[in-house]
Amino acid sequence: MATNNTVLISPEAMGRIDRAAADSGLDSYGLMQKAGAHVAAVLLVHFPEVRRAVVLCGPGNNGGDGHIAAGLLAGAGVEVMRFGPEPKSGGDAARARLAYPGTLHPFDDWQPLEGDVIVDAVFGAGLDRPVSSDLAAVTERAQQAGTPVIAVDLPSGVSGRTGEPTGACFQAVHTVTFAAMKPGHLLMPGRALCGQLHLCDIGIPGRLIVSDDPVWKNHPGLYSAARPPLAAGAHKYGRGHLGVFCGPLGSTGAARLSAMAGLKSGAGLVTMVSRPSATMVLASHLTAIMQRTIRDEADLQAWLSDRRLSAFVIGPGFGDPETARSHVELLAAAGRPVVLDADGLSAFAGTPEKLAALFEGDTRLVMTPHEGEFRRLFGSLSDDQALSKIDRARAAAKHHNAVMVYKGADTVIAAPDGRAAVNVDAPAWLATAGSGDVLAGIIGGLLAQGMPAFEAACAGVALHGDAANRAGKGLTAEDLPAHITPL
Repeated sequence: MATNNTVLISPEAMGRIDRAAADSGLDSYGLMQKAGAHVAAVLLVHFPEVRRAVVLCGPGNNGGDGHIAAGLLAGAGVEVMRFGPEPKSGGDAARARLAYPGTLHPFDDWQPLEGDVIVDAVFGAGLDRPVSSDLAAVTERAQQAGTPVIAVDLPSGVSGRTGEPTGACFQAVHTVTFAAMKPGHLLMPGRALCGQLHLCDIGIPGRLIVSDDPVWKNHPGLYSAARPPLAAGAHKYGRGHLGVFCGPLGSTGAARLSAMAGLKSGAGLVTMVSRPSATMVLASHLTAIMQRTIRDEADLQAWLSDRRLSAFVIGPGFGDPETARSHVELLAAAGRPVVLDADGLSAFAGTPEKLAALFEGDTRLVMTPHEGEFRRLFGSLSDDQALSKIDRARAAAKHHNAVMVYKGADTVIAAPDGRAAVNVDAPAWLATAGSGDVLAGIIGGLLAQGMPAFEAACAGVALHGDAANRAGKGLTAEDLPAHITPL
């Protein structure tokens, strides 16, 4: 028996897992009893002072979990009131309702009292439509009264597929889910609406907790096997040579952040590529990082003929969209990995097809848009409300044959082949100017060392968050590189 705390299972796939568990001979009602017991335990542990458990029960199996939790809480001496419709006849939820008889009040009857704790067992992860008006009124009264909510599977009114509210929804302080997490547990704002997440084992065998849809919580298992080797006889060129393109005089700071991050993440050499006007200001700042002055495209083509150059970062503080586009075309023709960030992305706003045509064959482009940049590049995807952030990142990745690092509190990393990961380990204080430039440099440094694009992106996002946790609250982007720990 197990839980899987790395794979994300869609509500539809979870339904198939539940059916497979029942088909394998497991007692589905026994699974429901264990689920209800976990819910009751979370309430008793976290609210030992509860005066009244207000258990809201839906008509399906989520409601059945609620009926069992209500019965167990009553047996523990807690005053319990249940609200909601009668369950559908003949199923496990109806059996749970009969096992714990008592009045089932309409939602409209609940009025908050001091000491109430709500158990939201109405719909869970499978709902993709607005809740009813009477339940919406309950959510509003709960919010106004500050009544704490424990959600079963997912707060009612939040999509388990997208993490988006479908209308009125509960803000839970705890959410109890079973066997595996759903995308809505990690995608914002669902993650915030869940409060503290409890992933509980109810007896479904680990061999059944699988999906043919490869989505994971970002974790070391996705990239550790691709960790860059570091042999005893390694030399600097063997550890990769990263080129970072710099903006004009007065705008060099972003690229310097990327360059230092690339060096700290393990690249053997990092060279900053600048226009002549920026040479002296860079020389006053750089020590371990080298310089290369590029006057025109002929200079760039000559430099790119050095096969020891293994990866590039272009965009942070670059400016000049026309030059950015021509540089990216040359980098694409050079056949080595490229991280496209910031101004490099904006240079292709309105003309994403031009970028999509440049990087064919093996995946060697990593794009790192934040929400605004993603919208400027992929407006039609951003406007499609039926798509989750995972869906949007995957579609953009496939169209551009690129790994997409769709940044935010719920950064999504997606590959053209459909693999996707959601990162949740970055602290809130990472939201500071320049932190994205550091991320681009980390990923570039890992690509320079030979990591495949998807693995480098997953590892880079993880190292970025880890550095922020090490640096602590109040960090600035300048602090981050010193706290990067190479793989």
